[in-house]
Amino acid sequence: MPFAAHPVRRVAAAEGIRPSGHWPHTIPAIRQLLTDGLDLNPGVTFLVGENGTGKSTLVEAIAVAFGMSPEGGSTGARLTTRASESPLAGDLLLTRGVGAKRAGFFLRAETMHGFYTYLEQNPRTSGPPDLTFHEMSHGESFLNLIRDRFTRPGVYCLDEPESALSFASSLAVVGVLNELAESGSQVLCATHSPVIAALPGATILEVGDWGIRRTTWEDLELVQNWRAYLDAPARYLRHVL
Repeated sequence: MPFAAHPVRRVAAAEGIRPSGHWPHTIPAIRQLLTDGLDLNPGVTFLVGENGTGKSTLVEAIAVAFGMSPEGGSTGARLTTRASESPLAGDLLLTRGVGAKRAGFFLRAETMHGFYTYLEQNPRTSGPPDLTFHEMSHGESFLNLIRDRFTRPGVYCLDEPESALSFASSLAVVGVLNELAESGSQVLCATHSPVIAALPGATILEVGDWGIRRTTWEDLELVQNWRAYLDAPARYLRHVL
């Protein structure tokens, strides 16, 4: 894709970087990325997999390498409380699209409370007045943040946004992601939600012991497991109760 215009065309190891025996390079998905690189499509790409398979680490590292704060926010946000991000961003090289937008936003579920405080302390100087996210419920704040801040063409990285969302709110987020894709934005989202991952036309990358593989929604282990559980919960609960 030599003339692709979407913001991030490819993610690969920076010059001189080789997979090491240290975390996070030991995660199969990270090791595959550093060895083979990863081409990213326009529109929406979902990273789906079990806990510990590297999907959140990948989204975080790509967001930081693009210029976003590791604790969330836009490319202009500089929120810093306690550094907990991996060093992976420094090992990556992003190939940008020709003339692509430079705007971006990173929604990281585990640091949103601190980000809301940051927004209160650094209000917008133009545009609509800031929403008071701390005064909303957890789910309402997530959904309103997405609706309020996901407006400009650019790169949007989301790490498990469904953690605070109801079924109806998850559907609303699917609509927002679709609008972003249609407006020319690029979205990278790590998720455990079969509802969010069902967005038609999205690229789905499943991460696990095998590394990274492209798949379909129907073939996701996540979808198959939820279908089996909802069909017969007792079959699973008898092993834990």
